Amino acid sequence: MSDGAADGSTGSLTRVAAGVQTLEQLAALLRTLRRRHARHRRDRELTYRDLAERTGWSLTSIAEYFTARRLPPTDRFDALLVLLGADPAEQGALASARDRIDERRRASHPPQSGSAAAGAPAATAAPDSRPPGRRVDGSVRHGATGGTRSVVPRQLPPATRHFNGRRRELAQLAELAGSARMAGTVVITAIGGTAGVGKTTLALYWAHRVAGQFPDGHLYVNLRGFDPHGWAMDPVAATRGFLDALAVPPFRIPADPDAQTALYRSVLADKRMLIVLDNARDAAQVRPLLPAAPGCLVVVTSRNLLSSLIAAEGAHPITLDVFTPAEAREALATRLGTPRMAAEPAAVDTITECCAGLPLALAVVAARARTSVERPLASVARELADARDRLDVLADHDPYTDVRAVFSWSYRALSTPAAGLFRLLSLHPGPDVTVPAAAALAAVTPPEAEALLTELTSASLIAERRPGRYAYHDLLRAYAAHLARITDSEPDRHAATGRVFDHYLRTAHAANRLLDAAADAAPPDPPGDEGTAVRFTDYRQALDWFTAEHAVLLNTVEHASAAGWQAPVGQLVEAVAVYLDRQAHWHDGVTVWRTAVRSADRTSDRAAQARAHRQLGRAYTRLYQFDDAGLHLHRALELASRTGDRAEQADVNHTLAIMCERRGDLDRALFHSHRALDLYLAVGHRLGQAKAYNAIGWHLTLLGDHEQALVYCDRALTLLRQLGDRTNQAHTLDSLGHAHHQLGQHSRATACYEQALDLHREFGDRFSEAEALEHLGDIHHDYGDAIAARRSWQQALDILDELAHPSSDQVRGKLAASAGHPLRATAPS
Repeated sequence: MSDGAADGSTGSLTRVAAGVQTLEQLAALLRTLRRRHARHRRDRELTYRDLAERTGWSLTSIAEYFTARRLPPTDRFDALLVLLGADPAEQGALASARDRIDERRRASHPPQSGSAAAGAPAATAAPDSRPPGRRVDGSVRHGATGGTRSVVPRQLPPATRHFNGRRRELAQLAELAGSARMAGTVVITAIGGTAGVGKTTLALYWAHRVAGQFPDGHLYVNLRGFDPHGWAMDPVAATRGFLDALAVPPFRIPADPDAQTALYRSVLADKRMLIVLDNARDAAQVRPLLPAAPGCLVVVTSRNLLSSLIAAEGAHPITLDVFTPAEAREALATRLGTPRMAAEPAAVDTITECCAGLPLALAVVAARARTSVERPLASVARELADARDRLDVLADHDPYTDVRAVFSWSYRALSTPAAGLFRLLSLHPGPDVTVPAAAALAAVTPPEAEALLTELTSASLIAERRPGRYAYHDLLRAYAAHLARITDSEPDRHAATGRVFDHYLRTAHAANRLLDAAADAAPPDPPGDEGTAVRFTDYRQALDWFTAEHAVLLNTVEHASAAGWQAPVGQLVEAVAVYLDRQAHWHDGVTVWRTAVRSADRTSDRAAQARAHRQLGRAYTRLYQFDDAGLHLHRALELASRTGDRAEQADVNHTLAIMCERRGDLDRALFHSHRALDLYLAVGHRLGQAKAYNAIGWHLTLLGDHEQALVYCDRALTLLRQLGDRTNQAHTLDSLGHAHHQLGQHSRATACYEQALDLHREFGDRFSEAEALEHLGDIHHDYGDAIAARRSWQQALDILDELAHPSSDQVRGKLAASAGHPLRATAPS
């Protein structure tokens, strides 16, 4: 039955409903009701997201009801009819049609005698029991989005081994921790003080001491409020990072910043969590990240007083001063040892005076003194005093002068290559750098770069925050940037920046080829030396690199755009896009593609503009932001039409089909899939043809034409096997499995899903492996084999729990329903 089988009038709907025999026919009538509802209101059709917001149901469930993937439970079906404006006669006729389908399904597939599911209604025996399949573009679909997986984030960075002093402040913090246990509101602590005074050191040292008092975990973010580049973190990005850490599925994260904050606070309700907001610029940057849950404790560090946070939110201020002379001597003793200190008290006094009691300066001096144990401290003290005298003329009441003297003294002790790398590291986009990237900056080999980084770390001018990843304190970064401006020529700085960008571009390109079999094998333009580009041997290595460099890559895109490197921006975004998409970082996908659109629109390259607009439309589709998606996709189609680029027109139509399917407009999706196929055939794009055949088959099976769907999907599979594209073979086998399942062809459906499972395992796609196992469990369940269903679902759940993936809740629900009791989540390791 097509959606046009009923014209929307009451008589037509009730007449057609009387003849409904299949789930596809029933879903078609729901879509007719939705269109009629829009006509009566003279408004657009309600989207899946609209319906989800009005009902409180998941987007997945809504989509499955309207695309014949699942029979709605009775109460939900009745609620949908009312919401879509069905009159009493229509409600009765449609409810009878739903009940006929339910009875026929139960009669066709009775539960096994004695099984755990025996006696349970077929439509409700396992939540979301219809095989949800895979979307046309191969993207994964998350499970029910109404809740989040219970996770315990533990984000605190390591604390220093050389903490000393701050006894009064530690006592204040301990008192506040006790208040958090008893308070009916959130407790906020604002640790203030000048740069380098040890705010982060205190916050992390104390946070680790009390972390056990917060059973729901701890969150940490560096807000980069005083980054020398002036790029403080947007609180929206910080909120999204926290929502990711709390395992909120991407579909649940709204686009509106205020809605994101509300969701974040809802997730934290009834939780006891410790939240560290480090290096905040001002109260406005902090407020969206404050929870409303009683029992949470928030620690904020900032150079500024944050007086409005104290006044409005009741934050408890703790202001750090520089060390007293006694505390400064204690800090040196923890690093140099008491005997060495006792032997030269006058030199120690000079050192502490030169460091002005600033903990960061003391740490830098101690690091250099430790490298020369035989060197008298008096020699260190004399050099420090000389360095301070040379900078006195620059003082101008600048509190930075004393610490800059320490930095200058330590910097001048570096080898020439290490000093050069210290300066050039300030050009890196951050937040941290690896050995290969440092090698690219300095134009040296990775072993040479590693030796230089070791020298800088030994001098405490950089820190190895995580194994193999190095970062500055922001004061040291500012000092290094100042040195780079006065020491290195503009062409030299530009060349270094170009080398590190090229490193990330070429490495991302190589990693993307392992993630995406369809990726362009040609190296990025312009051709160049692969140099320090990291090389990978398998999918897992490539994925691990993208994960580790996630924040760096996002910053690199912005840096390159700001530098005016328009064409390379698009190449880098193309290289990272598949990773962002498959790992469900869809908000970040929108961010980088918006940057790519801006860069492309500054050029006369219509082809690049069309690609960027298409990909941005695809990213918006991921987030169900269909108005924005449509705007950019139609702009892409207009640009491709102007240039006569039929391959790009085909790609745009393929993406439009994805968008229309997500909106529930399957007829329009089918139209765009056919249009894409025609264009791919015209230009001889064989992979595009295969993807279009699969898309048409998928849309046909959703519309109920399963036999014809098999014809198109078989064509897709044959072509993909000729091309050797095993990734898309797996997606097509998934479509075939769905069509065979709907036709009651149990053995063929099972075979398709098992082949898809083998392929996913072959190229290490753990999530897709879990999805295929879930589908196998679904089909075993529908055909009465409860034992096999539970076995497949349990294997899927084990993988999803290992991945901390939010769709584990959906599989856990199926296991719970089939066993008659809930299954406990895997305990975190």
